[in-house]
Amino acid sequence: MELTRPGTLVRWVDRHGLARLGIGLAARRGDAQARLFFDPAIRDDPYPFYREVREAGALVRGRLMWSTTRHDAVVAVLRGEAFSSDPGSLPAPGPLAVLRRLGRSGRPIGPADPPSMLVVDPPAHTRYRRLVAKVFTPRAIEGLRPRIERHASALLDDLSPDAAGTVEVIGRYASLLPLTVIAEILGVPQHLRQRFLAWGEAATPTLDLGLTLRQYRAAEAAIGQLNGWLRGHFARLRADPGDDLLSRLVHLDSDGERLTEEELLALAGLLLVAGFETTVNLLGTGIHLLVRHPDQLASLRGRPDGWANAVEEILRYDSPAQTTARYCLTDTEVVGVRVRAGEVVVPMMGGANRDPAVFADPDRFDVTRANARDHLSFSSGVHYCLGAALARLEGQLGLAAFFERYPDAALAGVPRRRPTRVLRGYDQLPVRLRP
Repeated sequence: MELTRPGTLVRWVDRHGLARLGIGLAARRGDAQARLFFDPAIRDDPYPFYREVREAGALVRGRLMWSTTRHDAVVAVLRGEAFSSDPGSLPAPGPLAVLRRLGRSGRPIGPADPPSMLVVDPPAHTRYRRLVAKVFTPRAIEGLRPRIERHASALLDDLSPDAAGTVEVIGRYASLLPLTVIAEILGVPQHLRQRFLAWGEAATPTLDLGLTLRQYRAAEAAIGQLNGWLRGHFARLRADPGDDLLSRLVHLDSDGERLTEEELLALAGLLLVAGFETTVNLLGTGIHLLVRHPDQLASLRGRPDGWANAVEEILRYDSPAQTTARYCLTDTEVVGVRVRAGEVVVPMMGGANRDPAVFADPDRFDVTRANARDHLSFSSGVHYCLGAALARLEGQLGLAAFFERYPDAALAGVPRRRPTRVLRGYDQLPVRLRP
C-alpha cells in the first residue's frame, strides 16, 4: 500500500476531506444542492438541475452554500468586490487554521493554489495579471495563428482510422492540438510533451471539490513532479531564452517588477491544466455537437467567417467550465438577496448560459445565435480568463480544419464523459470519418 505523506494528508483534510464529509452529510439530509458534487446523473447532464435551481430563486440557500444559475446573479457575484476567489480568505476555526499552517510546508504549487491567478484577489491579482498581460497580448496570440493551422493540418494528416473508418478524436486530435500549442508556449521539448499531458491530466481534478485522498495524493504527486521540472526549466531559460512566451515571462522586467518563481510555477501550471483542458473540451464538445446537428454544420460550409460565432455558441451551450466558488468577505446584497460575510456562493456559469431571460430558447443549439457571446464560460470581472483569446482561436481553427477535411463525420459509438465536474468534456469520442 502506498503511504501518504503527513503534509499531503493535512492538505487533503483542509481542502477536500472536511468538504467531502460536510457535503456528504448534507446530501444524506436531503440538501438538493449537495447532489451537484456526487450525483453521476447531474455530472452527465447538469442542465435539468440548473433549471431547478433557477426556478427556485435568484440565489438558493443550501445547508452549506448558496447557488445561482441566473445570469444576472452569476455576473453580480463574479464581479462583486465583496467576494473573494481564495478559499483561505475566510477566517478559519482554530484547529483548521492550525491545519492550514502545517499544510504550507512542502506544498507544491498547483493551478488552484496561491499564487495562482484563480485564487488571488486584488491588489495582488491586479499586479500579477498586469505583468502577464504584457506578454499575453492580442498581437502575440494572433501571431500563433499560422502555427495552430499548421499543427491542425499535420495532426489530421496523421489520423489513421481503423478498418471501419473510426477514430477516437479526443486522444488523436482534440487533446493533441492544444497540447502542442501549450508546449510551444512553455518551451517544452517534443520528447517531453506526452509526460506533460500526463501531468496535466493527473492535476486537473484539483479544480473540483471533495476529492478522495487517493485522488488528491495522485494529483499532488503529479504537481510536485511538474514543479520540479519547471524550476529547472526556468533556470535554463534564464541562461538561454528561447522565442516562446514563457521565456519572455521569465525575463519580464516592468519598471523593476518581475514575476516571482512561485508566480511562474502557478502560471505554468494554470496554462497546462485550466488552459489546456478548456480547449480540449471545447474541441471535443464542438465536434460532438456538430456531428449531432448536421443542419448547423451545413450552415457553416462555405462560410469561414461563421466559425467565430459557432465557437461562442458551443461555449454557451455546453460550457467547458461549469462552476466556480466565491467567498463572501463582508455582508452584501446580490440581486436583492442578503449574503453574509463568511458564506460561500457557487455561481454556475453552465446554468447561467441557459438562462431564458438572456438567451431565447436556450436549450436549442444554434450557431447563428446573435448574442451567443454573452455567455459566461470564461467567467467575468477581474478573473475573466486570460487565455480566452487563445482558446477561441484554437477552437475556430481546430474545428474548421477538422470539418473541412471530414465534412460528413459521424458518431461511431457512445462518447464517454470526463469524471470531473468543474471542467466538462469527453474522455473518449469515437467518430467515423468520411473524407
